[in-house]
Amino acid sequence: MNTTPLNASELKAIAKEIGFLNIGIAKAKKLDREAKHLETWLTNSYHGEMSYMERYFDQRIDPEVMMPGTKSIITLSFNYFQEKAENTEVQIARYAYGKDYHLTLKQKAKQLIQWLETKYGNIQARAFVDSAPVMEREWAKRSGIAWSGRNTLSIHPKEGSYFFLVCIFTDLSFQEDQAMADYCGTCRKCIEACPTEAIHPDGYLLDASKCVSYLTIELKNEIPQEFLGKMKDWIFGCDICQEVCPWNRFAKKTIEPDFQKNEAIVHMNTKDWLALEEESFNILTKASPLKRTKWKGLKRNVIFVKNNC
Repeated sequence: MNTTPLNASELKAIAKEIGFLNIGIAKAKKLDREAKHLETWLTNSYHGEMSYMERYFDQRIDPEVMMPGTKSIITLSFNYFQEKAENTEVQIARYAYGKDYHLTLKQKAKQLIQWLETKYGNIQARAFVDSAPVMEREWAKRSGIAWSGRNTLSIHPKEGSYFFLVCIFTDLSFQEDQAMADYCGTCRKCIEACPTEAIHPDGYLLDASKCVSYLTIELKNEIPQEFLGKMKDWIFGCDICQEVCPWNRFAKKTIEPDFQKNEAIVHMNTKDWLALEEESFNILTKASPLKRTKWKGLKRNVIFVKNNC
């Protein structure tokens, strides 16, 4: 039986044709070191109300548990960068300027899996787009398409950090790529810029319960008063640690139609959001990531930010 790993050059070329930014391969292994870090992170309650982070621990750290027979992890990045919306009274994270990325990227991952099936026959392959217990950033690092920066986000030296990650688990054995080195150096701009001090003073550790993205999206209860005056004008997500990152000077505008700015959303001001009825909100955000926070959640955020001012 031939056990020589498959060459991934053709796979990478097809992924580029589909629109992916970068693609790398990592050998499927249990993430023992990351398991210890995750356990400590959970013990310290850095996950806040995100109780789902406590579930499926074994699936999160072991590809064999997630999908029996997995031999390779294919990790892909997809650019969503847009120039910052100007003259806006309140801000939303750039990944939410366009359509919900889950459906778009699942469709593109499906195209790649269909190519794999045509090329290699009866195989196992499953795509994960930020909706399953998969440590995408760790696989991005191991597959050589990014390193995990001080702000804990995945960064590429020629692309910056404004990209989504997709992981495909497969029982095909591909040649693995080398992990990427860390190029943060002595830079501490993200740590110094974080308005809620969510990033550990040494970096590489995030107290998500203090992160503006968590407070405006994941948190279902009222935003604690300790954050009054600290959240700037962010009502959905936050890009501050990316905006100050020197590597994002290399970010290029996405050409993906689904991720272009929805002008009806990005230029709404405080008065517009507060005047929006629930039915109108649901129509406006039907294909947008903003639907995740729901009408009441977004109004809560706008009111809180207005109180900041």
